[in-house]
Amino acid sequence: MSSISNWGFTAPCTYWKWLGADEYGRPLGYELPQIIMCEYQGGLSSKLSGVGTELVAKNTFWTEFADASIGDYILIGESSDPTPVAAGADEIKFTTRYADTFERLADDYALVTGA
Repeated sequence: MSSISNWGFTAPCTYWKWLGADEYGRPLGYELPQIIMCEYQGGLSSKLSGVGTELVAKNTFWTEFADASIGDYILIGESSDPTPVAAGADEIKFTTRYADTFERLADDYALVTGA
């Protein structure tokens, strides 16, 4: 962890990696949960479609954790529950990568969830 991120990413969050599906489309489940360090922000956005406006709840997590993908789950706080949905976690819908501008040691990532 870069020295800048060391003071910035101070909130423990729980992350579950989605293992995908077998050749028949049956879900393989998730890896055991792991604790990663993040910062987060909640928010609402509105989405306009042909049938009206919909409010979408989402959280954005900032972290140096590079292994997250769309379909994985994340939760604010710590959990040992092996099932992310039972733990109350949200699915990661979008990820983006940002450069480590100051030290060039580890890039930062934004993980965006949607409900």
